[in-house]
Amino acid sequence: MASEDVKRSESAVSTIVNLAEEAKLAREGVKAPSYAVLSICKSLVAGGVAGGVSRTAVAPLERLKILLQVQNPHSIKYNGTIQGLKYIWRTEGFRGLFKGNGTNCARIVPNSAVKFFSYEQASRGILYFYREQTGDHDAQLTPLLRLGAGACAGIIAMSATYPMDMVRGRLTVQTDKSPYQYRGIFHALSTVLREEGPRALYKGWLPSVIGVVPYVGLNFAVYESLKDWLIKNKPFGLVEDSELSVTTRLACGAAAGTVGQTVAYPLDVIRRRMQMVGWNNAASVVTGDGRSKAPLEYTGMVDAFRKTVRYEGFSALYKGLVPNSVKVVPSIAIAFVTYEMVKDVLGVEIRISD
Repeated sequence: MASEDVKRSESAVSTIVNLAEEAKLAREGVKAPSYAVLSICKSLVAGGVAGGVSRTAVAPLERLKILLQVQNPHSIKYNGTIQGLKYIWRTEGFRGLFKGNGTNCARIVPNSAVKFFSYEQASRGILYFYREQTGDHDAQLTPLLRLGAGACAGIIAMSATYPMDMVRGRLTVQTDKSPYQYRGIFHALSTVLREEGPRALYKGWLPSVIGVVPYVGLNFAVYESLKDWLIKNKPFGLVEDSELSVTTRLACGAAAGTVGQTVAYPLDVIRRRMQMVGWNNAASVVTGDGRSKAPLEYTGMVDAFRKTVRYEGFSALYKGLVPNSVKVVPSIAIAFVTYEMVKDVLGVEIRISD
């Protein structure tokens, strides 16, 4: 009996010590390991949901944008946003509007999860070093520091999921009349690996990384800076109790998306064109029809820029900009707001500067 009492006492003491340690960690702002893992999982889930919802909402415009970017200039099939959407509907039906969206979601869900999570971690790290360098432990992230954190997040997310983006581009471009059909994500991946080698999965990676720095960086920097400015200045009665409404947050996301995509768009066009190089039996929209066929051959990013401007003019770097603008503004806005709402539901702290 005595030994059992001793064991119970030791167990009680151990429990009290553990609780005290967790309380100490909480007071010091350090998460207990199990809580930290749960927080990471919730953050990744929120980012994934945000990416899937936002991309599916604008899938028809995403597909049309890619078709406009890569179509043969001597065999025009898609000539504007409305005409292009009508043409897809007439020739491929409702399913044609969402062709490639499954692959897009399979890519964007992990991409978005990694991107949002990486941004939070990069922001915390940058803020820590910034405070140490300045000696001001109450300092907050500046727009430039947010740009750097967003750029880091974009590069990490893009590199981690790039092969999926590459095959998604090809799946999106192929039509029912294409001479060769990829049957799905894994078939496309295995075919590219077998016929073109592993390096082919990263065609267009360099312009993608260069483009993602201003694109993702500006998205996060503009969105977070706009939110902070509105909360501090409370203009036009948009802020109540230091909280922004869903509509106001959507507007901040729309502004962020507009700035980011306008700056980075030419690099997105070049990335798509480089992804099509080496595709045997490419879709007719890429190679053209009949005597209009023209093979796509680029030796690198600079060569792709040079040939595109030389043969099609500077405006070719902005092909598909209109549907992309119509798509990216709501897409970015929906992604940011969905992310924050899901994190609110899951009970995860969002603010980086706290």
